[in-house]
Amino acid sequence: MNSLLQAKIDLLKDVPGVYLMKNEEGKIIYVGKAKSLIKRVKQYFFRPQEGKVFRMVLEIRDFDTIETSSEKEALLLELNLIRKYYPKYNILLKDGKSYPFIALRKNGDPLLKIAYKDKDKNYIYFGPFPSSQATYKTIDLLNKLYPLRKCQNIPTSPCLYYHLHQCMGPCVRKIEAKEYAPLVQEIKSFLKGDIGGLTSELKQKMNEASAALEFEKAQEYKEQLDAIHYIAEKQGIMSQNRISRDVIALAKRDFYISLVILTYRNGNLLGKNLFVLEEEEDLNEQEISLLFQYYETHDLPKEIIIGNEEIKARLEDIFKVKVIVPLRGVKKEQLFIALENAKNGIDEHFMTARLEDDMLSLLEELGSLLNMNAPLRIELFDNSHLQGESPIGAMVCFVNGIKVPSLYRKYNIKESSGKDDLASMREVIYRRYKRLKEEEGIFPDLIIVDGGENQMNAAYLSLQEVGVNIPLAGLAKDDHHHTAYLIKDGEVISLKEHHELFLFLMRMQDEVHRFAITFHRQKRAKNMGNSFFDSIEGIGVKRKEMLLKTYPSLESLKNATYEELIHLVPKSVALQILEKLQKES
Repeated sequence: MNSLLQAKIDLLKDVPGVYLMKNEEGKIIYVGKAKSLIKRVKQYFFRPQEGKVFRMVLEIRDFDTIETSSEKEALLLELNLIRKYYPKYNILLKDGKSYPFIALRKNGDPLLKIAYKDKDKNYIYFGPFPSSQATYKTIDLLNKLYPLRKCQNIPTSPCLYYHLHQCMGPCVRKIEAKEYAPLVQEIKSFLKGDIGGLTSELKQKMNEASAALEFEKAQEYKEQLDAIHYIAEKQGIMSQNRISRDVIALAKRDFYISLVILTYRNGNLLGKNLFVLEEEEDLNEQEISLLFQYYETHDLPKEIIIGNEEIKARLEDIFKVKVIVPLRGVKKEQLFIALENAKNGIDEHFMTARLEDDMLSLLEELGSLLNMNAPLRIELFDNSHLQGESPIGAMVCFVNGIKVPSLYRKYNIKESSGKDDLASMREVIYRRYKRLKEEEGIFPDLIIVDGGENQMNAAYLSLQEVGVNIPLAGLAKDDHHHTAYLIKDGEVISLKEHHELFLFLMRMQDEVHRFAITFHRQKRAKNMGNSFFDSIEGIGVKRKEMLLKTYPSLESLKNATYEELIHLVPKSVALQILEKLQKES
């Protein structure tokens, strides 16, 4: 231990806070929180370590601390700093499943929407429900059956829903609360489980459609019935009461842990969230941090069931909910089920996932090939266009080998650069790092561009123009796409003998390509929709806006019928739209 570390340790206090471990370059490699900073930080240097913690301690050359007023404040600061710096040795939970509610607005014109939180007091919430797909089908069905308001903002003229008699038209006249009251009551009854009348009506319509050989319509009614039954049916495992609770269990195996959270709402088991991660030195601290992360993005239940008596009081203090360590009865049985799920989850992970490769080892291998330190933060670029039209650029970011979609960026490229891939590359690289420099953001350890030396040279020129020095590599495939090679400083580095690294880089390249293609398709669809109406006589600015709002893409317009269109535009204009669609199909 160097003298700087010893001096800083001697100044630590017995107070809660956050500590930031740094390497010899001053880069933050780990962020942790502690109930007692002096006790927690000392453990790293005065206790034998192994595995990931041992590797981390070897790199530590300095640390900073931030004192906080409480453990909860330290947890929140820790999470925010991890999301800011994405340190090498920190692990963030991947998002687990959230369950949807159907929300009905209380005041003004009632309307329905899907929500993943139930905190807005302006809405009545039903659920949560176990299937997002079935929930969306149900709300779609309710919107068709009951003519409630559909638009978030009232338009200046009647929309398609009004003409289809699926909205009472608050844009046309003020609707009194007493007119809505019977509709609202029927919706509430249905969402509380009274489905008898509606299912009977749908069954009758399905049978009538089938008898009339209208099989597509009959299938639509059947799908609506299936969605209703899925929402209404009780789940297999029930609580003895209607309290909402989460049941949490943790299992260990070979330096890895699995954390399982079984979600019970209104007495029904909706499902589970499973997370498998590397075990850290202090398992209690790790479990508390992981649960704090989880409940940052998920609703807290009325009570938490857990098998760890040592952290019970701390969880109650942090989350302000009842935490129970059961000794017998139904809650003990639920805890046993959660523990079995945790054990099965970690066994399955070992058998099928191969621990998702050792990311740090692969990054170290990549760094060795490129004659640099392991690139923990990598940004990859790709461009896309169709014969020079709708050109776009895309950037994806991987931190510690894991994609971070919140850091992805899209770029609309000037049309004049569209057919010139090198000009597009120069523009995107220049815009990305000029802005990052101005905002004093975090630069990547490595930039990877899709292509060979020409693309690299284009990117290098832009980096020079911005005045930043970031390692740069090109990733390209051979003529037969059987293998790939890296290019750095004019040297071609084959990946033929580096099979795991090859697959690792291909996953990265596939991700930036997918992101670029998706964005390009969205832009093309928007541009085509905007330009489609320009040559049709009788469509001015207002009609064009209304049509684009109703049919946001050319694909949705192709499904429009004459009967629908004449509710929006004159018959002659509707015919022109259909004729043009036929010519261009």
